[in-house]
Amino acid sequence: MDIVVKEELKAYIDPLTPDEHDALERSILAEGCRDALVLWGEVLVDGHNRYGICQKHGLPFQTIQNTRFQSMDDVHLWMIEQHLGRRSVSDFQRGVLALRKRDILAERHRADQAQLQKESDGEISGPADAGDEDSPPWAAAPKVSRADMAREARLSSSQVTMIERIHKQAAPELVEAVKTGVISISAAAAVADLPEDEQRAAAAAGKDELKQAAKRVRESKRKPRKPAQEVLHSADGDTEIDPSRAAEIADALNALGEGPGELRQRIIALTLENDTLRQQLAALRKQVQDSEMADA
Repeated sequence: MDIVVKEELKAYIDPLTPDEHDALERSILAEGCRDALVLWGEVLVDGHNRYGICQKHGLPFQTIQNTRFQSMDDVHLWMIEQHLGRRSVSDFQRGVLALRKRDILAERHRADQAQLQKESDGEISGPADAGDEDSPPWAAAPKVSRADMAREARLSSSQVTMIERIHKQAAPELVEAVKTGVISISAAAAVADLPEDEQRAAAAAGKDELKQAAKRVRESKRKPRKPAQEVLHSADGDTEIDPSRAAEIADALNALGEGPGELRQRIIALTLENDTLRQQLAALRKQVQDSEMADA
């Protein structure tokens, strides 16, 4: 059987590095091609590197058919799930794969909703028309939350957010710098906020300039931090508190260092609220004691 290699599928997953490819080639030459290539009909789905090495050296290989595929999206989802579980895939690559999966499932969910709307409007007669070409040939697609997506990719939600920003906004040179480990995901997400020509210039200048560009972006977004006493007085408003307590809270705020102003004000408000509740509790206890003494 002739095996068909589709370049779109071959490029769907980031290629091996030269060192990884050389290691795979040495393994196959020493031990043969141990894992079967996965096909969908004649189309090669998984095993492009192994297939190329075997063809190059005239080595035999096994194939297996995946009969569950009904569309190219099914193929893509299967490929994504296979690679999300591999330890050799970087954090950035896992994030990109998780975003691709989300987009496929979101499109399927929209198709499901459109079909349900047609059924509701009487345009089609419902599930009985299983052979209708407008009927999605797949199970109902679940809505995927950002937390679910992050968990499957073994990332935090904030990492997924940064990877999505890079995926949408970054120049190709910046994306390549992330893939090759020249720059971290968080730094690349910051640089991605710059105009594309500035991203390209920073990437061309190398690692140090990329770091400096990320630093400049972060500093431009950082609001000046008010002195602790000023934040304290702006937070307490008309509330009267003991001066020694004010100093205590101010010391705590200073210990926070460069924390966001909103967080600092929230800490003040919660601390003062806690003080008020303690005072109210003490007053209630005194009332109870006075009442008990009067009854006695």
